[in-house]
Amino acid sequence: MYAVVKIRGSNHTKVDIKYALRELRLHRVNHLVLIPEDMIGQLKKVKDYVTWGEIDKEHLIKLLKERGKLLGDKPITEEWLKQNGFNSFQEFAEKLLDGKIKLKDYPDIKPVFRMNPPKKGYGKTKEPFKLGGNLGYRGIEINKLIDRMIEGGKIGQAKN
Repeated sequence: MYAVVKIRGSNHTKVDIKYALRELRLHRVNHLVLIPEDMIGQLKKVKDYVTWGEIDKEHLIKLLKERGKLLGDKPITEEWLKQNGFNSFQEFAEKLLDGKIKLKDYPDIKPVFRMNPPKKGYGKTKEPFKLGGNLGYRGIEINKLIDRMIEGGKIGQAKN
């Protein structure tokens, strides 16, 4: 399973790229979606606007707990998981990663995770990850970006 984050705006882009971003549900910068690995074609099409990589179980659990939302902007809770047949976030994350379930099977869960900008920023947003930028495929390094984005939100909350 890939975690995909939109890191650049999409004004003045080709129609097919806008369509691909819409299909991926990436409407705003700093939005994150989880997609199966068979959608690699869409990712290659929008590689100049997003970054993606394989999310691990630990970070998926953290993402679900801290940024996962139900309809009505309510957080995903242990009670909701138990009502839907899961004992814990760990079990839910394992089944998601194994492909036994999909987020779209649970219409109560919002498919887009609204993230904060990463702590210390993105850096270069016009160069590929391989060349020191932030665009395109980054493999397991996506987990570090997710950590920085979650930390960025905690810093903002501490100031308030």
